[in-house]
Amino acid sequence: MINADTGGGAHKSPWVRKGLLFVVSAPSGAGKTTLCKEVVKYIPNLQHSISYTTRAARLTEMNGTDYHFVSVEEFKKMITEDEFVEWAIVHGNYYGTSKKDLNNLLDNGIDVVLDIDSQGANQIKKKFSNGAFIYVLPPSFEDLKQRLTIRKGDSPDEIMRRLKMAREEVKEYRIYDYLIVNDDFVVALERLKSIIISSRIKIDRVNPDWVKYNFFA
Repeated sequence: MINADTGGGAHKSPWVRKGLLFVVSAPSGAGKTTLCKEVVKYIPNLQHSISYTTRAARLTEMNGTDYHFVSVEEFKKMITEDEFVEWAIVHGNYYGTSKKDLNNLLDNGIDVVLDIDSQGANQIKKKFSNGAFIYVLPPSFEDLKQRLTIRKGDSPDEIMRRLKMAREEVKEYRIYDYLIVNDDFVVALERLKSIIISSRIKIDRVNPDWVKYNFFA
């Protein structure tokens, strides 16, 4: 277990912890990925997990930065070899999180923001019950429809599929710990930052050696 602030010396920091996991989910188009990419710019020792997917890259996306883009055959091979901590089929494409990549970050004391759909979140919750689970919604279904319509790269049929799926996904909101309504990006980002910062100083993260050394030595 790594000291969060000093990297060593069991009594030097109030917080002894393995990395924390922050799971962020939302209907397609609600802005979860943008929020996750932005929040890591402001909070140290926080990294955005990069998922694997079989879907085609959008024009602005880069392999290894936005996603690890792989073939269906490669993805299925990874499933067979038990390389995913979670995986799901969403909108006809495979998505998954590498077990090795995630554990390497957490074991080294790095907090991780993971943006996945509710299928994946349900799987993660069974394995990481002490993670923070955050749901992001737009202010209304109409707003979501507008966002998907103006987003480049999706056909009208794809937009309709995503909207239909969104209604089903929203029903899962109760499995989460927090809700962020993304009607103002700056406000939504501040709320996400607040959740992450407050989770780091919860009482169950306190280093008992620090308390003993500073108050009972």
